[in-house]
Amino acid sequence: MTGKLIKLVFRLVSLLSLKNAQRLGRFLGSVAWRLDGRSVETTRKNLRACYPDLNDRDIESFGRDSLRETAATALEIPLMWEWPIERCLGLIREIEGEHLLEEYKEGKRGLLLLAPHLGNWELSGLFFASRYRMAALYSPPNQPGFEDYMKKVRSRSGSELVATDRRGIMRLFGILKEGGVVGILPDQTPRQESGEFAPFFGIPAVTMTLASKLIQKTGAKPLITYAQRLPDGRGFKMVIKEVEPGMESRDMTESLTALNRSVEKCIVEVPAQYQWEYKRFRRTAPGHNPVY
Repeated sequence: MTGKLIKLVFRLVSLLSLKNAQRLGRFLGSVAWRLDGRSVETTRKNLRACYPDLNDRDIESFGRDSLRETAATALEIPLMWEWPIERCLGLIREIEGEHLLEEYKEGKRGLLLLAPHLGNWELSGLFFASRYRMAALYSPPNQPGFEDYMKKVRSRSGSELVATDRRGIMRLFGILKEGGVVGILPDQTPRQESGEFAPFFGIPAVTMTLASKLIQKTGAKPLITYAQRLPDGRGFKMVIKEVEPGMESRDMTESLTALNRSVEKCIVEVPAQYQWEYKRFRRTAPGHNPVY
């Protein structure tokens, strides 16, 4: 699908209400589950690995719910990109952990926001960009002509988008050293040279070292956050939490273990809203059986 066609689809979907977009997404997720394609198989394998005590029936129910919620997220993204910022932010009905932000004073100590693939991460980005001078790491898309559109809509709130190259990474260090705010997705599988194995639901997973290095070298304060989808199209609850003890350690293994444990503790609160369709365990640690 070309960039122009994607933009057209996004603009058409943005005409829907939040409730109807979520309904359509969940319907498409149900259809995808019945088609039993690659994403369904990946979901099953992830859930069997991370929840070994669940029986096959529970895995099927959990997996179907997950794919429905992932599809709902996909249908929400055009709304987050096309609607006015004020309308998007108006979908936030509750903020948990707002006191943690009140402790942050811009310019004194950097703030590193970790936003896993849980709930609506696009809304999380808008929420923080509306409050702070913020930079967010992104991977350029493969679709021709789509990157300019993506950068335009994501930066309309003043957020600075930083590409995942050496120059971009150095920019993140500079922003945090100046006491600014940086947001990254901590649960993506990095390149081999940019990650190390650390347990994720008890399974060794290649985990990005970038977040730990940013904290170690800039003294930034880490927080983990996600926008939880509320029932019946009622909007979202913004959740902000302290990371687990050890995240700020200079020992990389301890830091990465705490990072993954922080993500896990968020997932267990709304497990179906996590993107279980992603191949988090695509690399296998020595001595372990492959998940896929």
